Amino acid sequence: MKTIQELEEIRSRTLDKISIRKERKGTRIVIGMATCGIAAGARPVLLSFMEEVNKRGLQDVIVSQTGCIGVCEYEPIVEVYKPGEEKVTYVKMTPDKVARVVAEHIVNDRVVSEYTIGSIEK
Repeated sequence: MKTIQELEEIRSRTLDKISIRKERKGTRIVIGMATCGIAAGARPVLLSFMEEVNKRGLQDVIVSQTGCIGVCEYEPIVEVYKPGEEKVTYVKMTPDKVARVVAEHIVNDRVVSEYTIGSIEK
């Protein structure tokens, strides 16, 4: 970088990348991947979501991971964010439950309520 113009180009490219992250269109599936989640089996759940989304060719769905969600006793935890809707938190997820969540909630907009945090009894 030797000129103000080069600096301005770097700034512009960086701002473009940041705005891509802010403009989250479509559905986000976020899996808790802190040590508690990983110990409870979150990695196979994450891989199952990625596989199912790819298998169905869902272009407007992002599968990502995060750290601790804060309720370790319910791990593995998956949060689903759909534009204009409340966040849905799925708990005690397993790879076997993933296909149903994708088919019913992600594709057909029907929350699988028996897998959600509100349906779990202590």
